[in-house]
Amino acid sequence: MTPAASLNPSGRLAGTHGSNAANSADEARLAPGDIAVGVIIGRASEYFDFFVYGIASVLVFPTVFFPTETRLVGTLYAFAIFALAFVVRPLGTLLGMSVQRHFGRSVKLTAALFLLGISTVSIAVLPSFGTAGALAVWLLIAARVGQGLATGASWDGLPSLLALNAPPQRRGWYAMLGQLGAPLGFLVACGVFSYLWSSLSTPDFHEWGWRYPFFAAFAINVVALFARLRLVVTHEYERELEAAELEPCSVRELASQQGGNVLIGAFASLASYALFHLVTVFPLSWVMLYSQQDVLQFLSTELAGAVLAGMAMPVSGWLADRVGRRTTLGALAVAIGAFSLATPWLLGGDDIGQDLFILLGFVLLGLSYGQSAGAVTANFQPRFRYTGAALTADLGWLIGAAFAPLVALALSARFGLGAVSLYLLSGAVCTLVALRTNRAISQRD
Repeated sequence: MTPAASLNPSGRLAGTHGSNAANSADEARLAPGDIAVGVIIGRASEYFDFFVYGIASVLVFPTVFFPTETRLVGTLYAFAIFALAFVVRPLGTLLGMSVQRHFGRSVKLTAALFLLGISTVSIAVLPSFGTAGALAVWLLIAARVGQGLATGASWDGLPSLLALNAPPQRRGWYAMLGQLGAPLGFLVACGVFSYLWSSLSTPDFHEWGWRYPFFAAFAINVVALFARLRLVVTHEYERELEAAELEPCSVRELASQQGGNVLIGAFASLASYALFHLVTVFPLSWVMLYSQQDVLQFLSTELAGAVLAGMAMPVSGWLADRVGRRTTLGALAVAIGAFSLATPWLLGGDDIGQDLFILLGFVLLGLSYGQSAGAVTANFQPRFRYTGAALTADLGWLIGAAFAPLVALALSARFGLGAVSLYLLSGAVCTLVALRTNRAISQRD
């Protein structure tokens, strides 16, 4: 042994140039916990925007933008506009990746989050139908399309980087962390609307009170923008993203070589995405239209449900690390299917039944949604993972969640809540088929 190469207290060689370089690389490597912070911050702000609009679609927009229609028709129109963001989201993803290729990741993220903030705050200052007529509705549509484009363009690849950096035995746990933004966003959005609904008279709420959550969403977006930029544009993150090949790729090449994985990944999360809106947005519309339960009381139940969902998500990570993510998602799809069959008796029952529907639904949502992100994205080749993961999520939201409130309310109004059971059950079946297909492909490969 040379004098320059001695044993350090841990028994490793120290004092050589090669070992110093290795140690420096290990120290510079990003910890999964640091990446998780960026993921949670980004997702929580996006979900807050998401739920502010969803709740307003029930409590506000039928009165403010569709006063000439019945409450049911006005809510259906509001849900149709709600779906537009998911329709244009894949386009936003592609536009964002084009900007990233030409101007860099930080420019793309800044532009996307500014568009999201501007679109959101624009809703807060829109005139009502009584003031501007049909122009008010078209302005609302434009703002919602802007939200969808911005959400797609804000994809930063951090969830994929988190999955790649997570310890093999704890990948389910770290996959769950990014999903915590959903219950956090809903908890804050629902809490704000509950406070305003209880503190203001009905005329004041519909005149100006409902606008405050959209102003709050803009402020949260600004904070999230700087928090995410501080993480994403550092040399450490850039190096890790490049080393993992998390960069945009050709969509045509992705479709021709691994398009099947995009479809399988989208359908693998279908049960969770369908349940997402059927326990958050749709039940509120049902209670407003067909139930005698007080709206504030129901919002309080949804707040409790969001807490339960947040508590259930860590359990989903624990389960996935022990029995596997695919097995966990399959078992939960079966549970969601069973839950769907109870929908007419619970949601169509008294206050206790409706509250039980919310609480059980949120627990199932926390368990399933905690593992729905990137369920099969490990199948992507490294150079396709960045674009493939983004488009898989976009397609899953479009197929499973975009039209869920609209379809569920329309079906239940026409055929009863039994039709909602079949709708949710179909999502569970699609998930099971997709997981089975993915398993067969994995065994073949």
